[in-house]
Order: sequence, then C-alpha cells, then structure tokens
Amino acid sequence: MTGKSLANLINEYMTAYPCSGEINFRVHNAENIVEKIMNKYSNVCLNKDFADGLTLEFIDWRVNVRSSNTEPVLRVNIESRKNAQLMEEKTAEIVNFIRGQE
Repeated sequence: MTGKSLANLINEYMTAYPCSGEINFRVHNAENIVEKIMNKYSNVCLNKDFADGLTLEFIDWRVNVRSSNTEPVLRVNIESRKNAQLMEEKTAEIVNFIRGQE
C-alpha cells in the first residue's frame, strides 16, 4: 500500500502517461482506415502489435486503433510519456488523418 488516495494515484498516472481517452469515429471502412494508418506510420514506429486492433509504438508515444465488433465505429487511443503537448499534437494529427479518409 502506498498510503495515497486513488485520486492521487490516478493523477500521478495521468501525468506520467497523458492520454487522449477513447475517441470514436463512425465510419464505413474501418479496416481500410486502420491499414492506411499502419502504412503511414509503419516506417517510423518502433513496434507494431495486432493483439487488440493495431498498436503502433514510438519513442515517446503510442496509438491504438481498432474497429468495433458490434457497430461501424473506429476507436482510437493515444498516449505519451510525460508529454501532454505531444499527446495533443499526435491526437490532432491522427484525428485529422482519419477525417480526411471519409
């Protein structure tokens, strides 16, 4: 036990790993968009993982993109390491990319 409240622990985690939260896009071609994101970033990412959709890891941020199994929705989560500004920049970049695919 740390002696810290749950709120303090969550705040410390959010400071260490700022995240976008889940962003949902209603799309008709989720798999195609996931593939385009992979193609756009695969040459510059450090690691690709397909366990839960597509996760691309970079030096100080990562993105997970996956389609819903129950509705025509693309789900996106972005987080960084102690850099909220970078997380916001990458979130805007990927959101704009996805919107440009529709």
